Amino acid sequence: MEAVATLVNIAALDRPEDDISALPSILAATVGRNIEDIYRGNDKGILKDVELLRQITEASRGAISAFVDRSTNNKGQVVDTSDKLTSLLGFGLNEPWIQYLSNTQFYRADREKLRVLFGFLGECLKLIVANNEVGSLKQALEGKYVEPGPGGDPIRNPKVLPTGKNIHALDPQAIPTVAALQSAKIVVERLLERQKADNGGKYPETVALVLWGTDNIKTYGESLAQVMWMIGVRPVADGLGRVNKVEPVSLEELGRPRVDVVVNCSGVFRDLFINQMNLLDRAVKMVAELDEPEDQNFVRKHALEQAKTLGVDVREAATRVFSNASGSYSSNINLAVENSSWNDEKQLQDMYLSRKSFAFDSDAPGAGMMEKRQVFEMALSTADATFQNLDSSEISLTDVSHYFDSDPTNLVQNLRKDGKKPSAYIADTTTANAQVRTLSETVRLDARTKLLNPKWYEGMLSTGYEGVREIEKRLTNTVGWSATSGQVDNWVYEEANTTFIKDEEMLNRLMNTNPNSFRKLLQTFLEANGRGY
Repeated sequence: MEAVATLVNIAALDRPEDDISALPSILAATVGRNIEDIYRGNDKGILKDVELLRQITEASRGAISAFVDRSTNNKGQVVDTSDKLTSLLGFGLNEPWIQYLSNTQFYRADREKLRVLFGFLGECLKLIVANNEVGSLKQALEGKYVEPGPGGDPIRNPKVLPTGKNIHALDPQAIPTVAALQSAKIVVERLLERQKADNGGKYPETVALVLWGTDNIKTYGESLAQVMWMIGVRPVADGLGRVNKVEPVSLEELGRPRVDVVVNCSGVFRDLFINQMNLLDRAVKMVAELDEPEDQNFVRKHALEQAKTLGVDVREAATRVFSNASGSYSSNINLAVENSSWNDEKQLQDMYLSRKSFAFDSDAPGAGMMEKRQVFEMALSTADATFQNLDSSEISLTDVSHYFDSDPTNLVQNLRKDGKKPSAYIADTTTANAQVRTLSETVRLDARTKLLNPKWYEGMLSTGYEGVREIEKRLTNTVGWSATSGQVDNWVYEEANTTFIKDEEMLNRLMNTNPNSFRKLLQTFLEANGRGY
């Protein structure tokens, strides 16, 4: 079952560089439709598209299950796939996926495209079932060679499997890739469409967003490419594939105004991708100097206003790429929340401003990160939306404390002259149909699928004391979101209280399994109540 679930996700992505079409695209083409249009219709709630997408998803799962069933023995274990594959591929009607699809409306699916795709999925299946971790650990301890391989997300890049490799990242100068820019365009357009729908048809003038180091390695620079597409520039690679310049995209091609950005780079991004910070800073300054009407170029509009207020030139006013001071990491809001060592939200916001207001300046090479708090505050005060990406099915909003640690939603509200709360959005690019949800929708989804899901918490408790700590940590991270954004509904806390505290049997299990974490869990409930969340 797990192999099928993983392969269904792998099969859902187009891989143009290997001439592999996604299974949903192949199936959609047989009924004369484009899968992107079906995704869009499904997201808008158009019933016939919702139904068609359900049928496509079901057929994908069925065809892949039929394929995996042929590769397993009677105990349900995947056996030697290579022999089985050779016998499966190339026999036309005998191919298990063709047999399965022949009983559905997708019986006319392109045979050749399916054969190429399932050949690739067969390779992936071999990699998924190989378990190499203990073997590699033993090799390493004996001082022997451990095979190197790329790290990253196994759905986007199955070559990271099997696990147990000596992992390396990527060439930092080679991002964003062409594929990353394609994905980024879709997410940016969906983000702007959503913001327009929620705000009476107006484009956001500024979006405040976060760039993470490891996430950009996993996605080959998707979120970096999103920033470029918001301001309307395109990365240009040289003959060796290194990206070290950008060119503006014309307003005609863009079809919308250039949106201003405030970029908060994580400490790890600053360490790994200093070239890309240089590239972004040059891009924003270039856009600020374009001779375009202010209602079509919000970067220029804000830079001119800020230059006038601060008495500096336009390039300096167009500083938009920020991070921590060199050698420092995170805003430390996460530590304050974990230790309950904060008085009020204002204190958390001051921590964010004092630690995250160091700017990168491409006009001062070698100068390092320089504090520019005034420009940082002025730029944030124009933000209509805050934005982050979730790009791996392994980690979500409340799994770790980093996401809320970098969230400026309430801070922006305090800095804005009108005191209006910005819209907060999260892009979920873990599947082929990228979703842009509001922060509160994502927190609700996270609570339903993890914290309040019996499958999840029973799975945690089956591991013993560490499971109780995981439950407690997730509740603490939920309080973190209340503190930085105020986007957590009261029912999340109510239902968590009903599940873990009011249920006497559960209460005793938690207390006996790990009394320390249980005490912290109780404190967190009391604290959330005391702070009015």
